[in-house]
Amino acid sequence: MLSLHISLRWPKKSKLCIIVTTTCLPVLLSCSLLCLVCIKRQRRAGKAKLQSTRTTSTFDIDEVIKLWKSEERSSEFSLFDFDTLENSTNNFSDENKLGEGGFGTVYKGQLSDRLEIAVKRLSARSGQGLVEFKNEIQLIAKLQHRNLVRLLGCCIQGEEKILIYEYMPNKSLDFFLFDQTRGGLLDWQKRFTIVEGIAQGLLYLHKHSRLRIIHRDLKASNILLDCKMNSKISDFGLARIFGSNETQANTNRVVGTFGYMSPEYASDGLFSVKSDVFSFGVLLLEIVSGKRNAGFHQYGNHLHLLGYAWELWKEGKWFELIDQKLGDSFETCEILRCIHVALMCVQENASDRPTMSNVIMMLSSDSTNLPDPKQPAYFNVRIKDEAKIASDFIVPDTVNEITFSDLEGR
Repeated sequence: MLSLHISLRWPKKSKLCIIVTTTCLPVLLSCSLLCLVCIKRQRRAGKAKLQSTRTTSTFDIDEVIKLWKSEERSSEFSLFDFDTLENSTNNFSDENKLGEGGFGTVYKGQLSDRLEIAVKRLSARSGQGLVEFKNEIQLIAKLQHRNLVRLLGCCIQGEEKILIYEYMPNKSLDFFLFDQTRGGLLDWQKRFTIVEGIAQGLLYLHKHSRLRIIHRDLKASNILLDCKMNSKISDFGLARIFGSNETQANTNRVVGTFGYMSPEYASDGLFSVKSDVFSFGVLLLEIVSGKRNAGFHQYGNHLHLLGYAWELWKEGKWFELIDQKLGDSFETCEILRCIHVALMCVQENASDRPTMSNVIMMLSSDSTNLPDPKQPAYFNVRIKDEAKIASDFIVPDTVNEITFSDLEGR
């Protein structure tokens, strides 16, 4: 009877288990499926994001390699590893910092073979810096000249965009030229050699490189000096390439440095080789005088060096323009010729300015008769116009940008 009693009660427990199981199992299965779907979606999203990042980085690197190999097989341009650059700059320490600008920060580094380098690290917030970075990469394969700073390579790793240059131990021209003490270290012979180097570098860009290149930001801080004080043009981030049939171009986005911009470029966005010639003329006057063209300075009745130099020239007092720190180290006829050529380069109309070929010929020949220069650009800007000029000329050494909404070409 006992066994019978047990057998009669067992089905009740089984029934309860079946009810519980059938009720909970669908809920558990639904939760499990929901979790699996969420995990799968997250994995897909993460994979897509990672793939997108890898595709962009790979494309950039492949583009650099393609440009390097196809354009200049003999180039020493290299792709650097980020860890190598981090070690060479002591983890990008402030002690290694050489300078800072809109692009980012430049550091001094030393590789394992003791080669000293300059490392320009793109700021993550710099949209314009990325444009300049790509511009320099595209140009390096085409530019090889002793008066141009050599780009050794680059680093593209994750968010890092870095350019590596040869190191210039004597910094930039403005470091010496506009300093009351250091300016005395640049006697006239050194200055004239610097002028010749800049002229040769520009001639190469305009005429002898594979493509005609307009620098668009020639200024004292972009002229670097090597251990022998030889000049080298640097910073091609704003440079533009001209085709063989192009003589000028225009843009509604003017970038450059006030005080060095030609009038047609600053006002109308027009640029050509004559824009660089204008900047060279400004630079030549600064080298002769030891003074900045634009800044918090007053030259007689003028707020800039061009008007002051022109006034002295017309009055026959050109010798007052010469930097007193030069002492008696200069030859009168040579420095006078430099002032004459500089004024020809900064003439208001671009068509009146000489080419760099003519500039070099005029600077190197004492027998060449030079035509009288015409009025320079911005000559009529006087002290009474200081409210207007404040926005145009008192920012001496920073890259400025102007955008024209309506622009008509000439």
